Amino acid sequence: MQIRPLGKTGINVSRLCLGTMTFGEQNSEAEAHEQLDRAVAFGINFIDTAEMYPVPPMAETQGRTEAYIGSWLKRRASRDDIIIATKVAGPGLAHIRGGPRLTREHIQQAIDGSLTRLQTDYVDLYQLHWPDRSTNFFGKLGYLPDEEEDATPLEETLSALKELVDAGKVRAIGLSNETPWGVMRCLRLAETMDIPRVASVQNPYNLLNRSFEVGLAEIAHREDVGLLAYSPLAFGVLSGKYLDGARPPKGRLTLFERFQRYTSEVAEEATHAYVRIARDHGLDPAQMALAYVNSRPFLTSNIIGATTMEQLESNLASESLKLEQEVLDAIEAVHKRLPNPCP
Repeated sequence: MQIRPLGKTGINVSRLCLGTMTFGEQNSEAEAHEQLDRAVAFGINFIDTAEMYPVPPMAETQGRTEAYIGSWLKRRASRDDIIIATKVAGPGLAHIRGGPRLTREHIQQAIDGSLTRLQTDYVDLYQLHWPDRSTNFFGKLGYLPDEEEDATPLEETLSALKELVDAGKVRAIGLSNETPWGVMRCLRLAETMDIPRVASVQNPYNLLNRSFEVGLAEIAHREDVGLLAYSPLAFGVLSGKYLDGARPPKGRLTLFERFQRYTSEVAEEATHAYVRIARDHGLDPAQMALAYVNSRPFLTSNIIGATTMEQLESNLASESLKLEQEVLDAIEAVHKRLPNPCP
């Protein structure tokens, strides 16, 4: 397992990170613990979660994912060999604190709730799940100013995060679903306000969505704010299991209609092309897609997720897969023809 630095924090994380948003919805507590045990045995030291998980977000299940990780941490002999990342929710979910914001009050309530559920005194990486301002994220193209926006100033948010670091509740801070302006603004404020520097940005990145490369990849490289890539399999679409209208009984797209980001006509065409490349070269399509993400120079960690142990084993195997140049050239040819069908 490759180990990589988490920004300039001095924390080192595995190139593969175990994503956990299925814990508490598609996976039971026992299944969650089995996945965590296997991931750690394989060499993963990095676990990602969020206060709003599991997904889809609902009041009845909110926080259950962190609680499952907490019960697993409690029975372990050591906490310090595991890097735990979680996130504070931004605006839009009425069942969390009556509508979460990235204010000092909300952030303090959020971290205390997460620490209680995780049964730990600190989290290693605390991330802003999405911005508390009007901007383009979650697949939204284009930016239109909102003259009436009710945004929490980044200065207040980052100052609140500094208090958590100073209190020992958080070791490092990061961003998620963020834009190039947002990352650079946070870096600038860190310089001028003497507050912690953001260490990472967790954004979607996969063969169907390489929009991170447009502006954020250079920032990741030059500013040491590496990518934590989520949805590297595009909700499982890049495995090929949903092609031609197939809907396997326990698949996420079968169970939850809300996950439509990677199911357009052009996405289907691109997926067919990528799956064909994999099969022409004797590769598993999902492993090829993950190996591509693993190979990117701006990547800090690739967040894999699974609902079965079979899927987890397949994902783990991508760590040792190095794609031949012929495969990489074929991938680039498809990308040139069908660029970013699912931004």
